[in-house]
Amino acid sequence: MFTKRTRALPLTLLSAAALACFAPAASAQQYTTDWLANTYGTLAAHVGNGARSMWVSPDGVIYTASFWDENEGGVAIYQNGKSLGSIGLHDEFQGGAITGNATSIFAALQSGTSYGSGTVGRYRRADGTRDFTINVSVWNKVSRADAITGLATAGNLLYASDFFGNRVRVFTTDGVWQRDIALKSPGALALDSAGNLWVAQKSTGTINEFSAAGAPLQTIQMAAGAQPSALYFDASTGLLMVGDEGPDMNIKLYSLAGTPTFTGTFGVTGGYLDTTSGIKGQVGDKRFTRITGIGKDSAGNLYVLNNPWGGGWDLGRNGGTDIHAYSAAGTLLYKLQALNFEGVAAPDPLTDSTLFYSGTDIFTGTAGGTFVANTVDPFTYPNDPRLNMNDTQRDEHFGQLVTVGGNRILVASGQNPGIFYLYHFNTASGYIAIPDASLPGSAFNTTLQVTGGFCLDSRGDIWAGLDRTNHIYHYPFNGFDGTGKPSWGAASTISTPESVRPTARIVYQPESDTMILAQGLAGNWDWTAMNGTIQVYHGWAAGNISKPGPVITLTSPNPKSIAAAGNYLFVGYVHTVPNIDIYNLTTGQLVTTLTNANPGNVDVGNDVDSMYGLRVYLRSNGEYVITKDNYNGTSVVVHRWMP
Repeated sequence: MFTKRTRALPLTLLSAAALACFAPAASAQQYTTDWLANTYGTLAAHVGNGARSMWVSPDGVIYTASFWDENEGGVAIYQNGKSLGSIGLHDEFQGGAITGNATSIFAALQSGTSYGSGTVGRYRRADGTRDFTINVSVWNKVSRADAITGLATAGNLLYASDFFGNRVRVFTTDGVWQRDIALKSPGALALDSAGNLWVAQKSTGTINEFSAAGAPLQTIQMAAGAQPSALYFDASTGLLMVGDEGPDMNIKLYSLAGTPTFTGTFGVTGGYLDTTSGIKGQVGDKRFTRITGIGKDSAGNLYVLNNPWGGGWDLGRNGGTDIHAYSAAGTLLYKLQALNFEGVAAPDPLTDSTLFYSGTDIFTGTAGGTFVANTVDPFTYPNDPRLNMNDTQRDEHFGQLVTVGGNRILVASGQNPGIFYLYHFNTASGYIAIPDASLPGSAFNTTLQVTGGFCLDSRGDIWAGLDRTNHIYHYPFNGFDGTGKPSWGAASTISTPESVRPTARIVYQPESDTMILAQGLAGNWDWTAMNGTIQVYHGWAAGNISKPGPVITLTSPNPKSIAAAGNYLFVGYVHTVPNIDIYNLTTGQLVTTLTNANPGNVDVGNDVDSMYGLRVYLRSNGEYVITKDNYNGTSVVVHRWMP
């Protein structure tokens, strides 16, 4: 079905009058609500999650396909920088291939559907209804890769790359099989004005030409390391445009008059990793990441879909949607960006919260903010866990950040993590986060998962509740080496106070020597949950490890995430409300509740559906900056609170 985005219904359970009974009215109003990581802040307008392929109609309507979008159909529709709605269900499409013609959209379906990953669905552009399916491949149960890696149409013909079948299949747009063209591991497709087919082989850096009858013609062999990931034939110029996902990170242009000839590029060579025109990792108007879609409209405007690096097992939790639209002269017109799904960005202490670091990206600004950098370098660090499709987590988009002596340490983890990955930065690597270690891992001499809470404190020390040990492990920070790489010493262990066993969260504040322990559910399989009891130990390092005070008993159900700064504790909840309760760490009293100070312009989501989905920082002017994940709006919510 065709889905038009609508504004979410209010999720706050307390009326303004009821809220006033629990918190001083002045305090409740002393905050603002903003967002980052999405061009638009409301559900009705927001940019959809994780677009992995794109088709552009002659009239400039953009269609993108995604593996998963929490709050709309998997094919999103845009024009002139605005949303026109979506097609299908949120989990209907594989995302890796889409094309269209005057009347229909064709997109690869997902393995979880009744048709399977080897099937293409045809949808009416007029109303978004699926009216036909075409079986392309026997590989119908592929979930962590694409069975169909390219789609294209010309006249009444549909071309589809059957990747594992090592062939390009040709059908009529009504699904009548015409012929197969044998080619190992075919990918992106394009058809030129003579009706010849061009097929990319990403792994070999080649683009193969076939006649309309399927006979092999010419081959373009790209330079070593090139990975052709997207193709588009520009009839107005006679050029084949090739998106290169290799180290060049740009679009290659080839003249097809006679022998294919390389004629130039569009975009900075090296993309976001180039150091001649910017800082390594810095994104920009033509500093592309991985290019996954190219299209033009009849006015000559160019559209480029590029995805920041940092993937996930379901392909939908990749680095996000990043569409750039350019005029015929190559001037940037606008961007459509959705750069966070299930993740959060931590305020940066080194810039007093001017920058925000997620597990993979860096943002700044307000009202959607500016995408500053992608911190993943897949070529220098191919074994970065954030690139591992077989990791135990769906992604590592949750960022935690501290600065010690002017050096940043980043922790990247998933939605409900049992493992945490640590990174550092240095001048030579710019914005790129350099992989260091993991907990559990050899650097910490343990294979036990972290199920009892994790904290990287402001001194760089790590506190962790290892699985079923009923102990808190304290790994002291040992400093940085000459390259900026951090290290930690052997753990000392502290028996967890029996009154708070099993622990579910740990927060330690070295400035005030305050330990905050949240209790989990005793005997329950769900170690990601808290039971609502939070114990505060003032003077922990000084020896107070047995007499908590205060003990905070949360009154709202299903607490999920906590964070602390200054003298305040911040609590978010799952399956209930998006509210953030703020408690005084000295008295244990509820101070105020953050709901949404800007409901007309910002969606704050349903809840906090993640263990570490809240981050907080106390700025030098006394303002608290609180960030929260929002999977509905594919954004990061930012509250700014002045007590």
